[in-house]
Amino acid sequence: MERKQILIKHSFWMKQQEDSPVVLSSRVRLARNLDMLPFPHALTQQEAKKIEKTIAEVLREIEVENENLAYLSLTELSTIEKQVLLEKHLISSSLIKAVGSQGVALAQDHRCAVMVNEEDHIRLQVLMPGDKLAETFRLANILDDALEDKLDFAYKEALGYLTACPTNVGTGMRASIMVHLPALAITNQVQQVLGALTHLGLAVRGIYGEGSQAHGHIFQVSNQITLGKSEEDIVVHLKAVSSQIMEHELQAREALRREANLSLEDKVWRARGTLQNAHLLTSDEAINLLSFDKMGTDMGILPKTKQKFAALLVDSHPGSLQYSLDRELSPSQRDEQRARLFREAMS
Repeated sequence: MERKQILIKHSFWMKQQEDSPVVLSSRVRLARNLDMLPFPHALTQQEAKKIEKTIAEVLREIEVENENLAYLSLTELSTIEKQVLLEKHLISSSLIKAVGSQGVALAQDHRCAVMVNEEDHIRLQVLMPGDKLAETFRLANILDDALEDKLDFAYKEALGYLTACPTNVGTGMRASIMVHLPALAITNQVQQVLGALTHLGLAVRGIYGEGSQAHGHIFQVSNQITLGKSEEDIVVHLKAVSSQIMEHELQAREALRREANLSLEDKVWRARGTLQNAHLLTSDEAINLLSFDKMGTDMGILPKTKQKFAALLVDSHPGSLQYSLDRELSPSQRDEQRARLFREAMS
């Protein structure tokens, strides 16, 4: 499959599940390193190149549920192509900034992705739509086992998997959910609800993880502790917390319906009207309007649109917008094309 075909398609997680109005996606990420070799930050250019070649060859050989992975070396990708991968949550911002021998392997539907020579030699992830932590964890284990059959990972009985960052030592696992919490934001409860999660050993970040902002009332919630906990414990704990977050958000929506229904309807219809008619939309404006539009759709106030929320969310980002049009755009041109995208989607 050609690179354009791989990158242009909608990722599996973007096919959002309608039965999960709050949890947009579930992700499991595992950090692994090759035994007896320096971590990526301490590698020479020649060592990094050799490690990338070794891992890339293995990634091209293995199958995950009878499907091969396509390997992309980052040195061959344009800045916009890297941005597309970031916007689809397939690589990290750290990998985008790195210079040298890095790459990513992708399943055809993008549910599996393996970064090479990021903070660790291998960062594998499985990303699924909706509230599917158990299924995500199952597939991540299959991918991990396939890699471990062919590579010697750095592992100590007393510590677990060895990683570049001490906070990942142990299972090397980060399980996370991406949640949409507009009603908690409107009712000024979001900080109260999410702030309590730090006491439960969980981290709360913005839409693109560490260091990013919570645009569109979207947050990522993940485990902080990997040492001394089993992978199963991490998944079960996060699943229980996700159910509580979902309950708080749905209760806040019902409270808005009871106590401020006219204001609620006005807010979501204004969002829909702007998205249907605007001729210029910035990224921040679009994502916030889209957030209220999704809440209105989920609550049955607005009619459904022909495109899914997650697909519109990603497609309206700068990299994806330019890649779909196959040309670079100035900021004002992006605002114009973004507005056109929404007018067509909302028609």
